[in-house]
Amino acid sequence: MKKLILYSYIKCSTCRKAAKWLDKEELEYQLIDIVNEPPLLKYLNLALEQNSKDKKRVFNTRGKAFKSINLEIDCLTRGEIIRLLLSDGRLIKRPFLVHEEKVILGFKEIEYAKQFL
Repeated sequence: MKKLILYSYIKCSTCRKAAKWLDKEELEYQLIDIVNEPPLLKYLNLALEQNSKDKKRVFNTRGKAFKSINLEIDCLTRGEIIRLLLSDGRLIKRPFLVHEEKVILGFKEIEYAKQFL
C-alpha cells in the first residue's frame, strides 16, 4: 500500500481522532499541517473531481475562515476555488486524507474501515 498523507490541523479534534485511528490500525502515514502546507494542487483537483456535484464539500464550512469570506461557491470557477483553497488551509475540509488516487474528506470511522481493513 502506498503511504497515506494526512493533512491535519493540530487544534482539530476530528483530525486527532483520524490520526489516532490510523495509529491504532498501524497504518503508516505522513502528517502535514494543512494550515502551513495546504494540499498539493493535484490533491485539491482530485478532491474537487470526486465532489463535482457539491464542491462545497471540499470546504470547511463550519470554520470561521469560511464564514468570513461569505462567497457563493457554486458561482466560482474551478480555478477560483483552487486559488481560494490554496490561500488559506483553514478553508479546506479536514482531515484531508490522500490514499492512492482518492481523497477522503473528514473522518468517519466506518468509511476509514471500509477503505483500509
